[in-house]
Amino acid sequence: MKRIIASLALSVFCAGLAFAADDIAFKAKNGDVKFPHKKHQQVVGNCKKCHEKGAGKIEGFGKDWAHKTCKGCHEEMKKGPTKCGDCHKK
Repeated sequence: MKRIIASLALSVFCAGLAFAADDIAFKAKNGDVKFPHKKHQQVVGNCKKCHEKGAGKIEGFGKDWAHKTCKGCHEEMKKGPTKCGDCHKK
């Protein structure tokens, strides 16, 4: 039974990777932000780091959330953009 549950969980995880968009574009006042979703999945590995309640849209997502969570993670991992112009392209 444990093997069945483990294989189902792995299947759901792999399906999420297969169907996830490669890049997501967000409109912003000071320049659009292109988000490489697939790359983040490969680097972070744990979807719940961003999607606390599971796959799908992020609850509370917006400027404040992104600046705190995304920029904070980049600073913590010491990789990825942390300056305004690195994310916001005009």
